[in-house]
Amino acid sequence: MLGGGQLGRMFTHAAQALGYKVLVLDPDTLSPAGAVADRHLPAKYEDPEALAELARACAAVTTEFENVPAGALEQLALQIPARPSAQAVRVAQDRGQEKTFLADNGFAVAPFRVLNSASACAGIPPGLLPGIVKTARLGYDGKGQVHVQTEADVANAFCSLHAQPCVLEQRVALALEISILVARSASGQTAVWSIAENGHRNGILDVSIVPARIPDSLAAQARAAGMRVAECLDYVGVLCVEMFVTTGGRLLINEMAPRPHNSGHWSIDGSFTSQFEQQCRVLAGLPLGDTSQHTSAVMVNLLGDVWYDSPGAEATREPDWSTVLADPRAKLHLYGKRDARRARKMGHVTCLGSRIDDALAAAARVKRILGIPDA
Repeated sequence: MLGGGQLGRMFTHAAQALGYKVLVLDPDTLSPAGAVADRHLPAKYEDPEALAELARACAAVTTEFENVPAGALEQLALQIPARPSAQAVRVAQDRGQEKTFLADNGFAVAPFRVLNSASACAGIPPGLLPGIVKTARLGYDGKGQVHVQTEADVANAFCSLHAQPCVLEQRVALALEISILVARSASGQTAVWSIAENGHRNGILDVSIVPARIPDSLAAQARAAGMRVAECLDYVGVLCVEMFVTTGGRLLINEMAPRPHNSGHWSIDGSFTSQFEQQCRVLAGLPLGDTSQHTSAVMVNLLGDVWYDSPGAEATREPDWSTVLADPRAKLHLYGKRDARRARKMGHVTCLGSRIDDALAAAARVKRILGIPDA
């Protein structure tokens, strides 16, 4: 596993349950995945000796975050299977390449322009404004984004983002945001999970409601689009495709994550096969598991903010989880991170219910207990 965060930690648990041993390569000596792996190599992702050791010790390699150097995956793929491929990761980790790939393959996306230089900020078509300037790389959870109204705003935003490559996207009127997880094997077998309806707060995922409350026809369209994206990328692994539903009912692809995703954490408790078990199955060349949802679910993200007593206070206490777990259908997952910081993902709670309304009510209780404001 390249990467030692919480996604790697949950993958490690799933792989170990299937009888596999996991080696994690991550520079952080206190990484969540490294703490539970069978072996942890604390080194940089492109360290030649560490990569050589990983290739010697492992039968295959995967990753848990999209910003892992694609060159490391490329080097490892010369010796062992690397899933997903370096090329798929390259496309997904650069918004400019990603948008261009999607548009070139006929997928509906919001109108955009790639901004690779200051001169590209001139002559902006009026139809692209108002919009959002986003850094092409390394932006996530709302980081590296500037809302713009005019062409002058675009140039100023580009400068404020240190003149690094960016993408200008037209701001579209949204009804809601959804995401779909697709698993695809090396032989081309695919499986998809129920679609998640996602609510965000301050650019960070707040809750995922599964199944999404959208018409069946739109859900079928989203599933088909997700599977076709994976096919066009020749993707092998678990892929998240995030989408917009406009106020006019149109479906637009927003972005991709070449890994399991925060909005898929519900699958641990609400699906026959979690996204992490499926990632292990794909990596090991096993048949794909059943992705059917057996219970309605609402996942609540737990940020470091819930460790704080008030907006300006220092982190003072860990929440009393017994009050959350007083609901027998609330499933708590903590990520083993030592320091609670504001906006840092520390864990999640998945609330289950026989109906989606029951799960929503349980999630509302959890948020109220922990002092999590509504989005």
